[in-house]
Amino acid sequence: MYAILGATGHVGSAVVDTLLEAGEPVLALVHSADHAGALLRRGAEVAIVDVLDVDALRALLKQVRRAFLLNPPAAVSGDTDVDERATVAAILAALDGSGLEKVVAESTMGAQPGERLGDLNVLYDLEQGLRAQPIPAAWNRAAYYMSNWDMALESARQDGVVQTMFPADFILPMVAPRDLGQAAARRLRSGLDDVGLVNVEGPARYSMADVAKAFAGALGRPVRAVVTPREQWVEAFKALGFSQAAADSYARMTGATLDGEMVPESQTEKGPTTLEAYIAALAEARG
Repeated sequence: MYAILGATGHVGSAVVDTLLEAGEPVLALVHSADHAGALLRRGAEVAIVDVLDVDALRALLKQVRRAFLLNPPAAVSGDTDVDERATVAAILAALDGSGLEKVVAESTMGAQPGERLGDLNVLYDLEQGLRAQPIPAAWNRAAYYMSNWDMALESARQDGVVQTMFPADFILPMVAPRDLGQAAARRLRSGLDDVGLVNVEGPARYSMADVAKAFAGALGRPVRAVVTPREQWVEAFKALGFSQAAADSYARMTGATLDGEMVPESQTEKGPTTLEAYIAALAEARG
């Protein structure tokens, strides 16, 4: 059996679906009962656990052979770096004594040591923790989630605008969550020699202008990218409900992505879902 952390999220639910479609038994680990019914109807077993309860999480991991680890996103109203580092530490502690045969974790492209860089340094800590413990561990560094554009649908449809903090011509690796879930499920089922880092992105790289063009094609109306200047990033995040600490971290993470070196495409595994297909499906699903 496979345990899946974050089983109701974009990537975790795709891992669950991929494993169930392959006839594999799944234990979906969720933090509340809200989505348990849907998971049960799809054929998964479900357990509710607070990821910070190390003993309870370890007890559930002892019931399975392999596990998918996804550090849950913290509420942006708090200090995301502090909160997410606490959950990373709890997950790593729960592995000790779990008896797991193998783990696969979700990380992010650009993961790096540092402070106040959001996921870039939090998930780097997760990677380093996995390296230091004895269970065979694989981790996938994901490109920018295409699902991050979900919130842009309304403004694109109503106003013909996609807001972005990246320049319109900035080209970024992107990936559909379902492709990430399928990649993780493959590694969960692969041999114990399939460990370490794999970078995962979609079939092409896209500029912010390409994002606007994809929305225009899906909606049948002109759409343009509107860029928030760097000096306004922190205030823009705060306007979305971020605390000062979270806004600072996310702005620094955005800057590190914009200024950093991209992973060469020759060093990535590519999923099949194009940005155009993802946004067309999003627009259709939301009417």
